[in-house]
Amino acid sequence: MDWWLVFAVFLYFACAALLVAEVFVPSAGLLIMLSLASLAGGLFIFFKHSPAAGWLGVAIAIVMIPGVLVGAYKIFPRTRFGNKMLLAPPEKQAGEAIPDTDELKGLLGATGTVITTMRPVGMCDIAGKRLECMAEGGFVEKGKTVKVIKVESTQVTVRVIQET
Repeated sequence: MDWWLVFAVFLYFACAALLVAEVFVPSAGLLIMLSLASLAGGLFIFFKHSPAAGWLGVAIAIVMIPGVLVGAYKIFPRTRFGNKMLLAPPEKQAGEAIPDTDELKGLLGATGTVITTMRPVGMCDIAGKRLECMAEGGFVEKGKTVKVIKVESTQVTVRVIQET
């Protein structure tokens, strides 16, 4: 067995490892340059052996380097070190999502106050809940009193109450 070919495959693995390290180590592109040099060195060794080995080396590089990268990024989050390095996804609390349609239908006829200027959409405080609402007549200033006149899916339509 020709040990130079084994060394060329090792250079491919070094190329992939340096690409993975570039994500975590700020090197201003130095690791990328070393990775490209490893790739070029591996290809040079393969083509120096024979043209057939060179093209086989190109095929190996096309399959192996992305495979190692994908494998590293799939496995890394499951390791103990990866768990310490990566942030956990946020946990959703009950009641964070958009209120259910049934709950919104219960607000039909309720009154509230405009929190932000409605052009024609804005935020309203209705029955102690902060909701995104659409004004029936277009522009509504902040602080006006409104009444819920229609609920379709999650769209709440309000009308300004004439204050006397």
